[in-house]
Amino acid sequence: MTPLVERPSVRLGAQMTGPDDAPVLVLADSLGTTKEMWDDLVGLLVPHCRVVRFELRGHGGTASPPGPYEISDLGDDLLALLDDLGLVRVHLAGLSIGGMIALWVAANAPARVDRLILCCTSAQLGPPERWSTRARTVLADGMGAVVDPVVERWFTPGFATTHPDRVAHMKALFTAADPIGYAGCCGAIERMDLRHDLARIRSKTLVVAAAEDTAIPPSHGALIAEGIADARFVVVSDAAHIAPV
Repeated sequence: MTPLVERPSVRLGAQMTGPDDAPVLVLADSLGTTKEMWDDLVGLLVPHCRVVRFELRGHGGTASPPGPYEISDLGDDLLALLDDLGLVRVHLAGLSIGGMIALWVAANAPARVDRLILCCTSAQLGPPERWSTRARTVLADGMGAVVDPVVERWFTPGFATTHPDRVAHMKALFTAADPIGYAGCCGAIERMDLRHDLARIRSKTLVVAAAEDTAIPPSHGALIAEGIADARFVVVSDAAHIAPV
């Protein structure tokens, strides 16, 4: 039998905002973004919640260890952050890969998650070649080689027309990511299959999909909601992949 290799967690760049005595809400970003992805919402949340934002490996203030990464590695990163912050049980919301991490944590560390919000995400997102090709491209040619087709799927055409500065800012966040960390996260998505974990989730769950999301269509959210007991499923109109923006 091949011995298991322990893969240590990575110290995540994080920020906590809001009243010390408020319920804690952790926000998990999409691939290619940073905690700034949530800027438009934080002002609405902090009167009611203590908001924790963190950044994935290779994004923002978080280092990029050599790959490969698995979703379990990224989930362990988040659990280590909660331990560092002294947070025993939190509400957890994640978008895209952030939602995948949230799914893994809710299934494998259920005592740590009170309520769960899964936005524009999937329990299994193929084909695998999509992710392996993107990883090879950014490692060879840099983040700029894929930024336009990726970010084009993040927003509706109407939003891109009326908010060009916001879209430009998100492109800047994307191109600033470390290709090593980004490619490692692509590999984690490539090999991820959490469909059989859904039935183990006991958190009260809201699944949100965006009607115009071509990166992860609403059918993926519907599958998640069907697999989690008593989950609520909502489709937001006039929104694409980065729906919170």
